Parts: sequence; C-alpha cells; structure tokens
Amino acid sequence: MGIRLSILSIWKIVDPIYFLFTRLQYIESSANKKAIFRVRLTKYKGKDVILSDGTTICKNDVLLKIHIHNVKLLSELLRMENHVIRARYLYKMVLNSMPLLAEYIHNHPEEQKIKGVIGITMINKGVRQLGFECFSPQNIFYKICKKTSLLPIFFLSTSSFSFSNVKKHHLVYLMMSKEKLLKKYRKAT
Repeated sequence: MGIRLSILSIWKIVDPIYFLFTRLQYIESSANKKAIFRVRLTKYKGKDVILSDGTTICKNDVLLKIHIHNVKLLSELLRMENHVIRARYLYKMVLNSMPLLAEYIHNHPEEQKIKGVIGITMINKGVRQLGFECFSPQNIFYKICKKTSLLPIFFLSTSSFSFSNVKKHHLVYLMMSKEKLLKKYRKAT
C-alpha cells in the first residue's frame, strides 16, 4: 500500500502538467457538478467500425475522446479494501458522469461534426451496460505502447497485481455513437 500511495502522490504533482499539454477539458454541469471524465476532440485513426446502431466510424471522423480522471478516481479507490466495492464505485462514477457527457456534446460548438465518443482501457467490465461497445485496436505497436502506458493505472486499481493478471486484460476501444449517447443519457429540457 505504501508504494501505491507514493506513486499516487507523485502522480498528483505530475497530473496538472499532463493536463496542460493534452488539450483535455473538464466537463461540468451548470450546477458545478463535475464529471469523472476529461475530454478532447480527436480524429479517429483506426480501421472502420460499424456500431450496433448502424453508425459507421471511419478514419478521420471526429470523436470526443474520453479520459477518466484517474488520479482523482484512484485517490478514492485506494481507500476501499474490497474489489467489489471498488468496481461498484467506479461504475457509479462513470454512470453519473454520462448525462454530463451527453450535455457537453449537445452544447458543443462542433456538435454536428462529432460522430461519437471513444476511450481506451484495459478495465472494461460493465461497459456494455453503460452503452459502450468494445473493439480491439489493430495496430500491434500502438497496442504495446498503450498497454505499457496503462500499466501504472492497472497497478494502482487492482488489489493483486501480477503479469499473468495483466495478460488476461485486453486493451479495447470503448465507443458509442453520439445519437445513442444523447438518446440514452440526455435529459429532456
């Protein structure tokens, strides 16, 4: 636990610097309610994907890339001993942030260009219930680099870290079309 707290302390110092260089933005509601996501627009660079609602995501389509604010989330998760309680907490934080994400896209100046949302993760249990679909990245070099960069998050978020456990978790894109997101999470105004 001491190593994890030390890593998290260093991460809390580095995170604001990382935030400055990534063009990420916080999502907030009019009631100053903050989402667990930080986001930015991106152009999709992978293979064409057809989502379950018929939306086709092609190379160079504009997507809203979602990043979980990991240092904030992990600060809370490290206080919890039970992995089931951790999983429920994570799920609830993401679920509560989804309406804010939908509102953000609906009010975005480039809303018409945005085809959907995309994230990348190794921890993807429960994402289908949230409305996301999972797709494996095809580029082997990208997969290796990205999985390596996600190892600290994986280390801090699991109670028992082992390389066999890492091998069991596969890197996936999480995607959802804008229409599905708005239909599922946007509150009628």
